[in-house]
Amino acid sequence: MAHNSISIRRRLDRAGIWLSSLCLLHCVLTILLVSVLGLGGQLLLAPEIHRFGLALALIIAAVAIGWGALRHRRRLPFVTAMMGLTFMGGALAVPHGLYEVVLTMIGVALVSTGHILNLRHAH
Repeated sequence: MAHNSISIRRRLDRAGIWLSSLCLLHCVLTILLVSVLGLGGQLLLAPEIHRFGLALALIIAAVAIGWGALRHRRRLPFVTAMMGLTFMGGALAVPHGLYEVVLTMIGVALVSTGHILNLRHAH
């Protein structure tokens, strides 16, 4: 049973890292496509995409990071990921533009780092 629970948490941490990477890629591609080519602004800048991504990141981080914090009693992955989610939430509170992108990129980097730290503390 313990092996299955570790495997599930590990998968969730990996999913969190992938989600953070996809979010970062989304930010960079949106900047390139919208500013350079003038394409995709309505779809790529839709607030629903950002709300859905934050909700998904929150669920995955809450389960994986919270599970790891309870199991391993390490604060650093938890604090790092929660700071990242705070930055991502702050990005939703500002208008679309540079500040949103910067806050989101900082946030996803911190959340991803929290997941990586959580994976390392599992060993």
